[in-house]
Amino acid sequence: MGSFLATLAVLAAGLLPTAGVATADSGHHHHRHGLVLGEVARPKPARPTPTVERDGPIPATAGRAPALVPADKVALRPLVIGLDAADFGLPTWKAVLDRTGSPYDVLLAKSEPLTPARLVNPDGTGRYSAILLTDNALLYPNGSGDYVSAFDTTEWRTLWGYEAAFRVRQVSLFTSWGTFPEDYCLRPGIEGGSDQKFTATLTGAGSGVFDYLKPGATIPITDSYVYRSALSPTCKADPLLKIGNWVVGVTSTSADGRERAALTFTSDQNLAQTDLLGYGLLRWATRGVLLGESRHWINVDLDDLFNYTDHLHPDGRLETDPGFRMSGTDLASAEAQQRSLRSSPQASDFTLNLPYNGSGIDPEAPSRCSNSDTPDPLTSYARCLSRNFRWLNHTVNHPELNFTDYPTSRAEIGDNLKIGRDIGLTVPTDVLKTPAYSGLGVYNPDPDAPDTDPPTDFGLGKSNKAMLDAAYDVGVRYLHGNMSFPNHVPKCFNCGINHPLRPELLVVPDWPTNIGYHTTAPAEQTLFYNSFYGPNGKFPFHDHDLTYNEMVDYEAEVALHHVMSGSAYAHTLHQGNLRQYASGRSLTFDWLKVVVAKYSARYQVPLLNPDWPALAKYVKARNGHFAELAAKRDPVWNKADNTITFTAATTGSLFLTGATAPSGETDRYGTDRITRVPITAGGRVVATAVPRR
Repeated sequence: MGSFLATLAVLAAGLLPTAGVATADSGHHHHRHGLVLGEVARPKPARPTPTVERDGPIPATAGRAPALVPADKVALRPLVIGLDAADFGLPTWKAVLDRTGSPYDVLLAKSEPLTPARLVNPDGTGRYSAILLTDNALLYPNGSGDYVSAFDTTEWRTLWGYEAAFRVRQVSLFTSWGTFPEDYCLRPGIEGGSDQKFTATLTGAGSGVFDYLKPGATIPITDSYVYRSALSPTCKADPLLKIGNWVVGVTSTSADGRERAALTFTSDQNLAQTDLLGYGLLRWATRGVLLGESRHWINVDLDDLFNYTDHLHPDGRLETDPGFRMSGTDLASAEAQQRSLRSSPQASDFTLNLPYNGSGIDPEAPSRCSNSDTPDPLTSYARCLSRNFRWLNHTVNHPELNFTDYPTSRAEIGDNLKIGRDIGLTVPTDVLKTPAYSGLGVYNPDPDAPDTDPPTDFGLGKSNKAMLDAAYDVGVRYLHGNMSFPNHVPKCFNCGINHPLRPELLVVPDWPTNIGYHTTAPAEQTLFYNSFYGPNGKFPFHDHDLTYNEMVDYEAEVALHHVMSGSAYAHTLHQGNLRQYASGRSLTFDWLKVVVAKYSARYQVPLLNPDWPALAKYVKARNGHFAELAAKRDPVWNKADNTITFTAATTGSLFLTGATAPSGETDRYGTDRITRVPITAGGRVVATAVPRR
């Protein structure tokens, strides 16, 4: 089951409200809150199928490919070669490249001939820095009971001639044993799989290629057809990955000196094996010099601090008056759990984001980490611990901003900044998280509809212009969106959307989770989750009702996919999820600790946790990066002197991995050098390549 693309209220039997919404004079700052559901699972990959084993390499004298003149200059653009648009491996390579932010071309071998002109520009510059095959032989059934290659012998030799002349590496995403069209040193072992689950380990050579992973990391291989292979003892090859004693990943060198890497199992863009291995294969193929970058991020928002929210009780009763508001000791426990999480080297800088509603703040509460001598312990603890969290503007009263006028919108946004700052909170002016993402084109068209009705995504063009104008005038430049709404999903990976009604405002989406906004303890969360996703739930998915630990593990896997894929977007939970339901325990950190533990078991590189202004600026830079890629003015790498040169088509920035530039900002992430280069339309940029071995 994929993402739910609407905000859904609690619909399951027994979860309907049993009390009215608090009124203004009730003394509670309470709001109703629709439930934004997250993914339940990654999309199921297509059923993998085996390729065909063929023996007999193409002889060195076969075909008459034109000789290519050896040269040092190549454009920083990989070439993906597949059979046709339905090729099983095509979406996988595209996902790896799109996530990284690398430009690429696709050649469909069944319909497009491969010629020297396709590979080399008229000025002698190689058009491609890497060759990425969907499978090693490009075989398909010819209708007569046999299999033939989409490339003839001349085309294969043209490709290999290019790789040799320009010193370009090749990767085959799915490779069978056999020696056709060339020998990867793989010999028959055991084939099969599809429904089996395998665990691969890294060899010493594999730890070098995938050095962002821990040497002892295990690679789950699922939903795949696998050729567990032996290596020829007379061949020049190094195993990268093994299942037991069988080889499932290899690098090898051809007789003419070309370097090749190959996996012997099918992959899919939604599988963990692609998250774990895809970038490493691309980096190896490009010698680590490429456009784009790959990093891993973790950010978590806990919305509605200081407010009351609905409270689902274990007996199914939904309390709406007053609902639940976390205590001061809950906040102190959250800070302690945050410090505990930082004991993981991969999460040593982690800090929660707390979008707050100022109407729940008591300005008379002193700054002290104590329940004593204070009219509101939560405000007191918040003041005392203010520097240990990151605070975000979530409006004063948490109103729906779909149709509010300019004065109301401005007061909600601007006054909340003042209220927070008056008690010592550090709040960025330029970031706004609207209540339940309201005002951004997602609402119920019937104003009298019950809260249990899902909203409609009308698109950002139907946003509340008055709210947008008010936000801009207050100083907002970045708005939270939500990945559950199709019109909030950017067109490029880790990008944002310049709002069509106010292009100065950038919409940066969050990931929703399936931890209910109205749940505070395991029994409540398990009740809610199974009422939606259990076998008798609203959206049946699991074959049995999950226990709490099963639910946490499953939801952690969903979030882990976002993290491993390189998504920088924050995950959203709510203040009730920080309740200390047992000593040192909360729904938020139960889930978050599993996400971090699963990541840390595999990765050496840290989880980045920038504050929201820095995150939003990164997203803006990714927008600029992809805008420059669209112009197709590829930087050219001269391997003779390791210079990279290009003339920019746009003004913004460009990310380069494996390079430095005097005008750029270079970060080290693991063993990668990642440089963000500011660019100006028409300006010439010179960078220095630092290739990997």
